[in-house]
Amino acid sequence: MPRTPNPSSDTSRLAVETRDLGRVYKTRNETVTALSSVDLKVREGELYGVLGPNGAGKTTPIKILVTLLLPTSGTAKVDGLDVVKDYRRRRPRISIVSGGENAGYGILRVREQLWMFSQFYGIRSKVAYARIDELLERLGLADVANRQISGLSSGMRQKMNLVRGLMTDPRVLFLDEPTVALDVGAARDLREEVSRWMEEDPTRTVILTTHYMQEADDLCDRIAIVNRGQIVIEGTPEGLKHEVQKDVVIDLQLEPGDPVLDRLRAVEGVGAASVREEDGMDRFSLLLVNDAVLTNVISAVERSGRRVAGLAKRQPTLEDAFVELVGRSMTDEEA
Repeated sequence: MPRTPNPSSDTSRLAVETRDLGRVYKTRNETVTALSSVDLKVREGELYGVLGPNGAGKTTPIKILVTLLLPTSGTAKVDGLDVVKDYRRRRPRISIVSGGENAGYGILRVREQLWMFSQFYGIRSKVAYARIDELLERLGLADVANRQISGLSSGMRQKMNLVRGLMTDPRVLFLDEPTVALDVGAARDLREEVSRWMEEDPTRTVILTTHYMQEADDLCDRIAIVNRGQIVIEGTPEGLKHEVQKDVVIDLQLEPGDPVLDRLRAVEGVGAASVREEDGMDRFSLLLVNDAVLTNVISAVERSGRRVAGLAKRQPTLEDAFVELVGRSMTDEEA
């Protein structure tokens, strides 16, 4: 279920702010720019998404903001505190949950491990156990509280990681690809709990990195599309989709045959085109400047010897916005 934007996200108080933030990796043979001149302003109470393909530079700013990585240039503040100068004061105010993480010890039981992490934050045991038990119940893990972590499924383990991230009551929660490789049910449970947690306190802030378009569309108040270490564009999900509203969006299904993507991209009036294989069919998403271009697209398909299996016009999605702004699909950019 899509998250209702928090009205408090309109406040002027910033939970996260970066200015000209950069990170460069140098080796003996090359210099790699992982992050280049990134400016971010995330308001208190906002669920802010950082959307982009794997390797685009989504995780680098998160590592800097949670003090796991020093910036090469620029400045960054979280909850008003500088990430470099004030890291000791700031760490108790933040938490991070990453997708697929295996933090802790498999021989410990779920409740034991969560208690151990609570002690790193100096939480009194009585308070810690109360928070742990409440969160385990909310995430459907009460029945496995005394099970060894090594016996948990990946979905259960990630829910436990979210409990670990929430039990310290952070001011800013960082979620780095939190639902990667999870089944539909487990991913839905995590998203619902994050939404519920934010609604309980309108001053809580979440920074979410993801390459799942629908997840970003459902959850985020605002989104930054990141590619190759830079922010391509920033805005609300609806605003980003409106960027391609002027185009005609076509879904085209073709039966198997010779590659035709480059031929379609060459048709005059095709703004962008991407393809994915599904159920033995090639499924193309095309952005056309107007309806008249479709005739030329079909002619190009016929000349290639391919057969049309389906054709539909639809409303634009975040994937379409990404293709329009980056020039290729998320899958193509990752490749």
